[in-house]
Amino acid sequence: MPASTTTASPQARTVGDIAASTPGATAVFRRFRIDFCCNGDLDVAAAAARRGVDPVELEQALDELAAPASEMPAAMDSDALIDHIRTCYHQAHRQQLPELIALSRKVEAVHREHPQVPAGLAEALRRIAADLEDHMAREEASLFPAMLDADGEELGLSIAALRAEHDGQGQLVELLETMTGRFAPPAGACRSWQALYIGAARFVDDLMEHIHLENNVLFPRFASPRDASA
Repeated sequence: MPASTTTASPQARTVGDIAASTPGATAVFRRFRIDFCCNGDLDVAAAAARRGVDPVELEQALDELAAPASEMPAAMDSDALIDHIRTCYHQAHRQQLPELIALSRKVEAVHREHPQVPAGLAEALRRIAADLEDHMAREEASLFPAMLDADGEELGLSIAALRAEHDGQGQLVELLETMTGRFAPPAGACRSWQALYIGAARFVDDLMEHIHLENNVLFPRFASPRDASA
């Protein structure tokens, strides 16, 4: 095994780089509630401090993971990575959100007197769906084709705007977590309520992976150094 795959300490790398290159790292980061997508430029120590977790414990969990693998999305060429994002995330979000909105409306109506009902969740999901659809449609219509034709040309202005939208999406994810108590249904919750929180948690996981792949893997290939670090 090449020495370069084993000598670098996790604390010497950003969490975005670790998430992109190390199988299982995103699951570790989600377990510790580390934001590896919108704040992927932080190193392990800074990311741990931001969440108030033990950096040594986080580093130990990362040390237990396998070495970087060639099948990770970061190893894909840009054409394959764009196709991966479209098929694994854009399509998934378009399937997930309408069902989550319908489930949320049902739970809010049936359990409106329950003290833990996620009042307003359906509207929050509707806002996310509208914002995300507009965002994804512009990527598919303009940015992705430009990337496929760019041959390494910088596309900084478009990328900077989309990064800013990712930050807004990250804030909406935090709102969902707050409204649902981090997707923990109350004791005795009906199956619809349980399904809603399971589905919402899966959507958030997928969205974080989606944003991470764009912010930390795809966008830097076409952004100037200043845009990439913005």
